[in-house]
Amino acid sequence: MVAVKTEHLVRYRDIAWLLWKHGRADWVKASGLDKTVKEKFQDNGGGPDTLAADLESLGPTFVKIGQLLSSRADLLPPAYLEALSRLQDDVEPVDFEQIEEILYTELAARPSRIFAEINPIPLAAASLAQVHAATLRDGRDVVVKVQRPGIVDEIQRDIEIFFTIARLGTYTAYGRKYHVEDVVKEFKQTIEAELDYRLEVDNLLTLRKNLAEFKLLQIPVPIADFSTQRVLTMERLSGASISSISPVVFTEVNGTALAEELLSAYLKQILDDGFFHADPHPGNIFLTQDHRLGLIDLGMVGRIDSELQQNFIYLLIAISEGRGREAAEIALRIGEVGRDFRRQDFIERVAFLVQKNEHATMRNIEAGRMMLEIQEIAGDSQIRLPRATALVGKTLLNLDAVARCLAPDFNPNASIRRHNFELVNRRLRQRLTPSNLLQSVMETTEIASQLPRRVNELLTQMGKTGIRLDVDAFDEHTFVTGFQKVANRISAGLILAALIVGAALLMRIDTAATLFGYPAFAIVLFLAAAVGGIVLLIQIWVSDHRNR
Repeated sequence: MVAVKTEHLVRYRDIAWLLWKHGRADWVKASGLDKTVKEKFQDNGGGPDTLAADLESLGPTFVKIGQLLSSRADLLPPAYLEALSRLQDDVEPVDFEQIEEILYTELAARPSRIFAEINPIPLAAASLAQVHAATLRDGRDVVVKVQRPGIVDEIQRDIEIFFTIARLGTYTAYGRKYHVEDVVKEFKQTIEAELDYRLEVDNLLTLRKNLAEFKLLQIPVPIADFSTQRVLTMERLSGASISSISPVVFTEVNGTALAEELLSAYLKQILDDGFFHADPHPGNIFLTQDHRLGLIDLGMVGRIDSELQQNFIYLLIAISEGRGREAAEIALRIGEVGRDFRRQDFIERVAFLVQKNEHATMRNIEAGRMMLEIQEIAGDSQIRLPRATALVGKTLLNLDAVARCLAPDFNPNASIRRHNFELVNRRLRQRLTPSNLLQSVMETTEIASQLPRRVNELLTQMGKTGIRLDVDAFDEHTFVTGFQKVANRISAGLILAALIVGAALLMRIDTAATLFGYPAFAIVLFLAAAVGGIVLLIQIWVSDHRNR
């Protein structure tokens, strides 16, 4: 039985009305509030824009959960995703006296002792915080982001209610199919991280370090001494968001170069660093007075491990080159399959989605949108893709919109393909480090040392029991030829492994003859092994390609 606190009844009624109005009447019936809702609210007409407006009317928590749902293509149709992605959380500003009290409490000093000047009229007033322009005592122009009073208690109350309703949802087919309780847990983690501005300071510092090579991008410097959990002070960027700038302005700047730099930076974040700004919509990207792009609002970030990065590279390449079945197989590799998974249906739908865009011009193919649509198909087919899939898809989709603002003729898909190959080469170079080579030598040495014992055990077992092959429609010549190829490749591999092991052992012996600062004979063995390995790989590739 799900416990309901009496002080939350009004909020439960509002949420039940929202669910009843927008097609989740099964949850309202499960909660027993259906009669109250129908008596209180007669209008049951819904729709994407109406849902967005209703979420805004219910307060900041619902605006944030709407923004989260805008990346969940497995839960909502495309029209709803588009409407929710446009959600704005502009609200009435808090009185400046309350802002001063928070600054005094958090910074342990009167604002007048820290700031030479602070504008009482906010630059922006959002649901979680409002931003004021200020000048430090040392003359630096900054912006001060201050959390709204009481917002933490309000959000914690709403999250508690969401968990209660999500548990009710487990009694419905929809709630079980889409794991709605996990969605609430994800929202809780996201919103709690966004409410801690110390994390945003770390995010700004990390992103500045990772993107130092991109000279056309600017990330504001956080002022850690004047930042706390509820207050964030950072460098003020001179310029305006590209969403508020007239298109005429972009005729005076090199929009194509800016778009190329921006997309390259985000691909590096996603596919190389594993840490990326997950909310690059046009309102969060500034065009500065020196014609650079500034990135702000790093409360929402994504993190990807190395293995998932590699699969995302493969997935983006498969999408951009129109290989639908390969894209489906990659999605299967990174997803978690449910009990009612329909493999063939999933592969066919993804292949059709990708091939449907095969004859479109490259400019019309949106990799981010296709990733979100693949996520939608995955949800229908009972596959749970990692949360990062939705974040990456939405990020790339937002970048498409930004690129169109900067340069209408920019081809983001071609840029994605070009940078993917650069990132693959960079990842290969990163793996060719002395530590990785040493680890490979140690693993090869271990395999070589255990190989005689394992072969002896295999031969002993064969002598005792023999080998029995059951072959249907046996082609002796093909079998013998294939077996010989396998034996040859194994033999060549053993020889190469022996060369590597021998070279590694000789490396420890000091000799007069050296090459590149190492014993010459050991280096010769390493080079012989490298050449032999390359030749073997080429032969394998040519043979397999010819067979296909």
